[in-house]
Amino acid sequence: MDTIQVDDRQFALSLGRDEIQRRVAEVAARMSRDLAGRRPLLLVVLNGAFMFAADLVRGLSEPCEISFVRLASYAGTQSTGQVRQLIGLNEPVEGRTVVVVEDIVDSGRTMEQLLATLRAMRPAEVRIASLFVKPGKLKADLDIAYRCFDIPDDFIVGYGLDYNGYGRNLPDIYTVVGTH
Repeated sequence: MDTIQVDDRQFALSLGRDEIQRRVAEVAARMSRDLAGRRPLLLVVLNGAFMFAADLVRGLSEPCEISFVRLASYAGTQSTGQVRQLIGLNEPVEGRTVVVVEDIVDSGRTMEQLLATLRAMRPAEVRIASLFVKPGKLKADLDIAYRCFDIPDDFIVGYGLDYNGYGRNLPDIYTVVGTH
């Protein structure tokens, strides 16, 4: 299917499920090598990163823990620039290796706030794993150790990412076409 309707917008296929799975497996293999023996805590940012996190964890050969935090900075297709923490972290992170698993890093403001919160908890190290990064939109200086895809500043849906709550179930990635 080349184009789909999600809520009130049209989207065109931009990245197929096979390519996504291949790249996630490559990143998981690299993480396994890099984090051997560290038993990291994967901190998954909900809601969008749940599919990426599930595939990433299944691809890891090293033992790890997984926890979830929910942050929000989007309204419709635009970032609001304001981040609200909705669900907090309950696991201790002091002295641990923490990997923040994110669906997409856009401006980097959400990640900056999360990293500041984590650093106050004194982890041994914090790394970032992101399915997508928009280099042209970054406003924060972030070291994203594990990135699957660099993408342009387009609004995308699928593989966990939504538009107005819809489209998370799509196994492929679609890019919005046109505007209303």
